[in-house]
Amino acid sequence: LREDSYFYTGVIQGANGYREEQNAMPFPVTMEVLKRGQERFNIYCTPCHSRVGNGLGEIVQRGYKPAGNFHDQVRLAQPLSHYFYVMTHGYGAMPDYSAQLEPADRWAVAAYIRALQLSQAATAQDVPSGEKVQNLKDLAAAEGHADYAEPWTLPATAVQAYAHDAKQGTPAMAPANPADPMIVI
Repeated sequence: LREDSYFYTGVIQGANGYREEQNAMPFPVTMEVLKRGQERFNIYCTPCHSRVGNGLGEIVQRGYKPAGNFHDQVRLAQPLSHYFYVMTHGYGAMPDYSAQLEPADRWAVAAYIRALQLSQAATAQDVPSGEKVQNLKDLAAAEGHADYAEPWTLPATAVQAYAHDAKQGTPAMAPANPADPMIVI
């Protein structure tokens, strides 16, 4: 039943004998797949990674070890299947989510993470011709929402955790620049 090992593992057997992650999905990414990935991401990932993926979710703000920032250079460089693999096996303080997310949902979340990363660096030139581009602050104000585009600060507990990590000689997982606003449109 598991003929497509990449779909179930997120790795392929490389020519050198090592298992290698790939920057590819095992099935086409449709809007339905991205919506499913967003739904699963919002349920399982936002407590630690936040809805914008900056690693400063509610649990982190309450003192848990800082989560990975999907917008830092390390995670931007990761192949797509890396996210699937980490959801399957866990990594560091992150447990595996293989019991909560079936393989197709882990792939959908990986696709959504990539879309989230791309959205943070999008420019007006990336928008198809004829599509309307709106400033998020203006749109939020028109709909009566709070201004979501303001920079956030690193919670004091996370700053203490970074300081502790530095004393222990382990690398800190600080955002590339916590003062940069990240806007998802």
